Amino acid sequence: MFFGWKKRCRQLEAENAQLKAHAAQLETRLAEAHAQNQQLVQALAAAKKTSSNSSKPPSSDIVKPPPKRLRKGKKRKIGAQPGHPKHEHPAFTPEQIDQHISYELERCPVDPAHRLGPLAEQQKTIQQVELVEQPFVVTEHTAQGYWCEGCQCIHYAALPAEVVAGGLCGPRLTSLVCYLKGKLHGSYSGIQDFFRDVLGLEVSRGYLAKLNQKAAQAFAQPYAQLLTLLPQQAPLNTDETGHKENGRRYWTWCFRAKDFIVFKIHASRGSEVLFDILGQNFQGTLGADFWGAYRKYARHCGVLIQFCLAPLIREVKYLCEFPDPSVQRYGRGLLAGLKELFDALHRRAELSPQAFALALATAEAKVWDAALEPILQPRRYPQGKVHRLIDNLA
Repeated sequence: MFFGWKKRCRQLEAENAQLKAHAAQLETRLAEAHAQNQQLVQALAAAKKTSSNSSKPPSSDIVKPPPKRLRKGKKRKIGAQPGHPKHEHPAFTPEQIDQHISYELERCPVDPAHRLGPLAEQQKTIQQVELVEQPFVVTEHTAQGYWCEGCQCIHYAALPAEVVAGGLCGPRLTSLVCYLKGKLHGSYSGIQDFFRDVLGLEVSRGYLAKLNQKAAQAFAQPYAQLLTLLPQQAPLNTDETGHKENGRRYWTWCFRAKDFIVFKIHASRGSEVLFDILGQNFQGTLGADFWGAYRKYARHCGVLIQFCLAPLIREVKYLCEFPDPSVQRYGRGLLAGLKELFDALHRRAELSPQAFALALATAEAKVWDAALEPILQPRRYPQGKVHRLIDNLA
């Protein structure tokens, strides 16, 4: 009897060990399934991202355009719409008019026997702008040479320094090349065609490139002065956009102050650009989107940052469409607070200063409560924050 009981215990211990091993395998498979489910949820949410509910550019919608909505009612007609104000060019002032031509009526168009009397206040005027036949002036600068009997060589009169530095194209024509290249993003071949076909002037593409380089050298000093002024700006908005140059990726950073704008082309999109340009003692308010470089810079330097509301609203709308219910609840709460905030801003003209301040404070408190809900109410998020944007906002 005793030996039978011991045998039974060994059997139970073996079965228990098998059950434990099986339970461990199931827990491992469950963890793998949970991780895979989270990946699928993230992938599904990312597939639903568009320019209307995220910070993706509108051009990304071309790859996967949303379905076209059918128009209801009549189709919109081409051209000016009813009630649309008419746009006309303002009349040129007398100082801007280069030539005036007057037309007289010699006889009555109905009966030549009728007597006509001019009315000074009755005139029809058409102002017309036209290109001149040759839209540039060619100036020849000649420095006279003199033979010096004492030096036994030729001396020339001094040409003005600005003429020597300008070369073939004067300041205005050089500025036109820079405008066509920098503002209108024209190619050197296109600018060359414009000079030949419109201006009647033959120039090489290499010379056009030299004109841009010459302008860049002329702008170097004032550009450096503006860079040094950026850390002193109280409100400063910044953004960046990527582009390629000869196959290499670069980023154009834009810093917009109250009175000027500075562009900086850099190979990095990281926070080191902000540390290099603004330094670690920036005391102003930085306006930016949610890109990690701005958050890192603000965190390390204690900078007050004002996030742009447009990408914030798009990201919150994206959270409202997220597959996870807890993320949807978080997004809907934050979106409701933002709607109340904008409702108060739109009613500012209708409210007294005290009522507007109260409405603004109430909406602000609602936005903060919604944004900090994962911290204030952790029980509502038993699985933790399942989206990075909630971490960024909370």
